[in-house]
Amino acid sequence: MGMESKFIWMNGELVPFEKATLHFLTPALHYGAAVFEGIRAYNAAKGPAVFRLREHTERLFDSARVFGFREFPWTVDEIIAATKDTVRANGFKDCYIRPLLYLDGGGWNLNVDGGKPSLAIATWEWGNYLGEEALAKGIRANISSFTRHHPNVMMTKAKVSGNYANSFLAKTESVRLGFDEAILLDPQGYIAECTGENLFVVRGDKLFTPSTAPVLEGITRQSIFTIATDLGYQVIEQPVSRDQLYIADEVFVVGTAAECIGLSEIDFRTIGDGKTGPVTRKIQNVYHDAIRGKVAKYESWCDYVG
Repeated sequence: MGMESKFIWMNGELVPFEKATLHFLTPALHYGAAVFEGIRAYNAAKGPAVFRLREHTERLFDSARVFGFREFPWTVDEIIAATKDTVRANGFKDCYIRPLLYLDGGGWNLNVDGGKPSLAIATWEWGNYLGEEALAKGIRANISSFTRHHPNVMMTKAKVSGNYANSFLAKTESVRLGFDEAILLDPQGYIAECTGENLFVVRGDKLFTPSTAPVLEGITRQSIFTIATDLGYQVIEQPVSRDQLYIADEVFVVGTAAECIGLSEIDFRTIGDGKTGPVTRKIQNVYHDAIRGKVAKYESWCDYVG
């Protein structure tokens, strides 16, 4: 994956890509003391637009509060403006956006108050995280041997960098076993989420998804929830067991990087007819139109770079 760009925004300045560096002794590198967001911009109906930029930026602040940062050198509006500046400066139309609020200096006593926060925003061109073929064919997944974080261990509502060691362990194991993605159970043994996506189960005209108590409150998840409801499907939040996945009509996962992708197989069991199902395709189509500003009722989700 090429991640090159012309500039990266760092603490208020657009820095040339090759000069956007940190010192080896930055505590965020050693302890995962950082929070981040995953955002996408698309070449929409009226030009490049960032999808749900304000919601993503507000969640970045929420993650920072959860982690324990007390002071923020920037406001939500300032970060929104900086994000647009970065996309515009790099000349991207479709791109991925990564803001990272990290502990920069101090903090070696494992105390957030012992350091100071810094902020950087990078952008790069990135296709579908799970591959373009996955849109039609779906992907293969397995139930991971690793459990998702307990909500009182690693703060599941925050995108804390250190949390993602759990995802690395699970995804690496699954890929080495020949699967495309891992599904993690929560500490009670119910379905939680994948390594970077929320999960939905289709049975008839109903969609089931795990409650947000043990998982990240995904912004793509919220968008799909709205789209599915508007399409006439009932969406129900409730515990989902492992075996309910096996007998589902369809299963699909959603996230900023993955977008909306069906699961064709789980634990060597074919789901539905073994490819992306009709309900998933219908939701996919509306979502793909929405992110490009083609659906009037969702146009407010697109924040044009201008």
